[in-house]
Amino acid sequence: MQTCKQLVNLTIEMRLGQDPQGPGVHLFSHVSSWFIRSERLPGLLIGEGGFEEDVQLVFDKRSWFLALEVSEVGFQMPVCGEAQSRSVLVNCGANSSVHVDGRRWIGDLVPNDNFTVSSPVIAATDSAADSDSTLGPLYKTARIFNALNYTFAGMQGNYFLRLHFFPFPFENYNVNESSFSVVANGLKLMTEFNVPAEISDKNLNQQNSNSSSSSLSLVKEYILAVNDVLVVEFVSSRGSFGFINAIEVVPVVGTLFADSVSKVGGSNANFNVSGRGIETMYRLNVGGQEIQPNQDSDLWRKWEVDSSYMITADAGVGIRNTSNVTYASNNDSSVAPLLVYETARVMSNTEVLEKKFNMSWKFRVDPDFDYLIRLHFCELVYGRANQRIFRVYINNKTAADSFDVYVRAGGKNIAYHQDYFDTVFSNTNTLWIQLGPDTAAGASGTDALLNGLEIFKLSRSANLAYADRIDSAEKSGSHSKSWILWVEIGAGVASVLIIAITFACIFFFCKNRRKQKSDIKDNPPGWRPISMHGAAVSSIASTKGGVHSLNGSLAASARVGRRFTFQALEDLEFRVAEVARRPPFALDKETDRPHNEG
Repeated sequence: MQTCKQLVNLTIEMRLGQDPQGPGVHLFSHVSSWFIRSERLPGLLIGEGGFEEDVQLVFDKRSWFLALEVSEVGFQMPVCGEAQSRSVLVNCGANSSVHVDGRRWIGDLVPNDNFTVSSPVIAATDSAADSDSTLGPLYKTARIFNALNYTFAGMQGNYFLRLHFFPFPFENYNVNESSFSVVANGLKLMTEFNVPAEISDKNLNQQNSNSSSSSLSLVKEYILAVNDVLVVEFVSSRGSFGFINAIEVVPVVGTLFADSVSKVGGSNANFNVSGRGIETMYRLNVGGQEIQPNQDSDLWRKWEVDSSYMITADAGVGIRNTSNVTYASNNDSSVAPLLVYETARVMSNTEVLEKKFNMSWKFRVDPDFDYLIRLHFCELVYGRANQRIFRVYINNKTAADSFDVYVRAGGKNIAYHQDYFDTVFSNTNTLWIQLGPDTAAGASGTDALLNGLEIFKLSRSANLAYADRIDSAEKSGSHSKSWILWVEIGAGVASVLIIAITFACIFFFCKNRRKQKSDIKDNPPGWRPISMHGAAVSSIASTKGGVHSLNGSLAASARVGRRFTFQALEDLEFRVAEVARRPPFALDKETDRPHNEG
């Protein structure tokens, strides 16, 4: 929406000249840098550093009034254009402003018109705190919170939101136990977030990639659309706390993303980016040195080196050409600084392994999210087409073949970028990017080239927080303590039951053993007394169920028996049979010899 915001007074030295193309006056001037303030004029950007070259202003005499003096002209003109975007830089937990990296950061303990803070003041300071970046002075203070809101009014358009964290020892707080969530204008950025654990995890991944670099601080960067007001809400987890060291709200100059992006895999499908929240996962200056935020002055982005993410670091070599690099379009100036396009990494040893050698980068990402992959190219060597043609692979799928940077960019030393879209599913947390030869293209050179690389995570259902953390938070996060309590109670009850059952088993086992011993003592195995017709008779019970009765001398009493072997029983049976076969004789009482009674 076009609106007239204010009047700007300028005093300039000038020369007058007639416009050969029509009515009007040309003013050629050189403006002293000390006089200029940051403003936006229609078609003209005035910066704090002044102008290095003469500036030409064209005014139609029908629309503008000029008051001329002998050596200078003073005039007033309305500044009409879109509502101006402005950066807001917050030094959290500080009672004064500080200049860091060429910018002024406002202490959030000082009343100001740039933002409001809803939380009571709990500030932490560590004058001895040391960090690994040029932003060190910002990391000497922090604001500690249970619940905290920052409200930025008068914001319109797309903005970078950067949250800075540097854990140092807090009095009465254990920073390792911090856990909190962050929401910006309804977009969930973090859930159950623990800064020290995140830093440790990042450093571990670097070590696993054979990188010697490590970090003590963490910066989380997001890109979101704002309509007048930006509210950033911090909420600590139950029983915990959160902290924040600094906040950046930086307007996005120009168009950073196209409305639609091609999907990886050759399906010719396009993905709509507009309206999605975005988190920056990786930003690399491929083949070059690290680019600091003050070297990317429009958007203050940091570009890492790429070597620590390469599978084989010597798969590509760095090249450099700082002369005459330009943008393919004036609208691309905000995409990346020219420093990114002045260096590149090209394949080495392309003749080995039957030209199946690739440059490969591996990145750890969050599963169950869509990702926008931006590749930056600039042909720094060849001056005509069909000299360098290669293929681009993303997650082991062909994103582009017959890729000729010279043709796509429109010439040599022209900056160009290409966006791709792909989904990382729940079964993996890795994103691969590979560049390799395209031998089918028939080009004279197949050594792939890459200047820069960015990976952005796209929101789903107004969420950018890590999916696993969301699941754990939804399933057990808000009820984690009660769940743990119930688990402990259940474990206790189960332990008591197990102990009780064990003792019961031991008791019944011992009781049964005592009963068995008593039965054996009173009733020996294989022998039991029975009573027949009132007389005490002993019987032998065989294992086959047969019973043999014996009289008198074989049993001393009705309840006392004697054990006989099976052989003894057979002998007894034989003797009885022999007696039965003899004729009836009487025994001589004197000789105990039989004699015939007849």
